[in-house]
Amino acid sequence: MHGTQAVHTSSWRKLLSKKWVFPALYMAAAAIILTLVWVYQDLNHKPLDPNKDATQAEQTMKQSNTTAGTATGAKEEAVEVVATNETLGWPVANAGDVDVVMPYYDEKASKEEQAAAMVQYKQTFTPNVGIDLARKDKQTFDVLAAMSGKVTRAEQHSTNGFVVELDHGNGMKTVYQSLADVKVKLGDTVKKGDALASAGRSELEKELGVHVHFEVYNENKPVNPTSVLVKN
Repeated sequence: MHGTQAVHTSSWRKLLSKKWVFPALYMAAAAIILTLVWVYQDLNHKPLDPNKDATQAEQTMKQSNTTAGTATGAKEEAVEVVATNETLGWPVANAGDVDVVMPYYDEKASKEEQAAAMVQYKQTFTPNVGIDLARKDKQTFDVLAAMSGKVTRAEQHSTNGFVVELDHGNGMKTVYQSLADVKVKLGDTVKKGDALASAGRSELEKELGVHVHFEVYNENKPVNPTSVLVKN
């Protein structure tokens, strides 16, 4: 009996000593795992789509493609709050007074546009998930609530400057960074157009000078603000 067991053990050792054995076992295990994933997907009728989640928020927020700048186009591209029919506005009194000095990073944009939307901090580059606004004369300006809501964050950040976050309900929120002279606090309720702070500076984007960094989220997913803002 022991002799037979020794023969079997020796045979296994010889088999495992072959260079091709472990790669073959690995590939077999990978095939089994992939098969189980496909079966699970089929049962739930939800095929994996890595691009779907990344674009779902933007597709939800976008309205029909009408001519930008017209009253009809502005109305159709606006984001509406069901309870008040309120639309998302620019976080400044007059959009014509500011420039978008750094755009939102769009995966569908050209390589040049994508490069212009990368934020560099020290040796790290990250995609810009909002837009940065600054006056042509480099002066400060009032930063306004883009929509009525509740202040869910108001604090100083080491690299982003002072940050204010507003919850507008229905999964919508806006974030304002690089602020100075902040006028609101955590828990405050604000109306659209209320002054939140003044444009300031941040360590993260110090090369932009005095500016405000503005982000829009739908269901915690970033949305390109320029695709949903109403021209005012």
